Amino acid sequence: MPTLREVQDAMRQSLVRGDSAAISAMLAARIAPDRLDIYRNTFLLTLTRALRLSFPAVQRLVGDAFFECAAQIFIADHPPRAAWLDAYGGAFPEFLRDFAPARSVPYLSDVATLEWAVSTALHAPDAAPLDPNLLAAIATADQGLIRLIVAPSLSLLDLAYPADVIWQAVLSGDDEALGSVDPASGRVRLLVERRRTGVDVERLDGDAWTFLSRLCAGEPIEEAIDLDSDLDVSSVLAAHLSGGRFAGFELVSPPAGTQQ
Repeated sequence: MPTLREVQDAMRQSLVRGDSAAISAMLAARIAPDRLDIYRNTFLLTLTRALRLSFPAVQRLVGDAFFECAAQIFIADHPPRAAWLDAYGGAFPEFLRDFAPARSVPYLSDVATLEWAVSTALHAPDAAPLDPNLLAAIATADQGLIRLIVAPSLSLLDLAYPADVIWQAVLSGDDEALGSVDPASGRVRLLVERRRTGVDVERLDGDAWTFLSRLCAGEPIEEAIDLDSDLDVSSVLAAHLSGGRFAGFELVSPPAGTQQ
């Protein structure tokens, strides 16, 4: 009698690889492999639909047939690890970056990266914004040791192509705007977050993006500041706090040898 693990592995082989011989032999009724294809087809259709929901602009850029083919290849190598389908597809942008048939659309992976950030923001858990008054209560000597905790819906992207403009033009069906996009216009740095009005995508300049990315990476405020930058840190930080981009904070230990 096969073990549970052997049955699970055989069923996975049937669903993901289309090889139902092993699981058919294990089942007591000796169900024919072609009847098991019903489950595989449902598996593929469900995951392909999940990818379509998360990557609508990618699908429109490449067309239904191309997207379905790419999705099925992706699914075979990246089956879901959890039952929550909204969390499925995080590896799809990287897959598209290395997918040979997509090389004629070099910005496709960046558009997918943006769409995944938007989907992640949409489904992120709610979190109460950090009250700036709590920071004001910290002793002046410890202000630089504050490490901010980023809101769950926020992410930062550094992309080689103007994916935001392409994404907006595709979803709005604005062919004129899409045709005027210069893919070689240079990298863009984006802030993606969920607001009360929905998910927002905003471009940041280099210094502002770098400062926020350091804060989001867990660097204390003092270490995140670039002394060679002209960025008005106080104003920028105040804007981030008023925008609810942080959900909490903690104090880190001072560097060794520092007098407190």
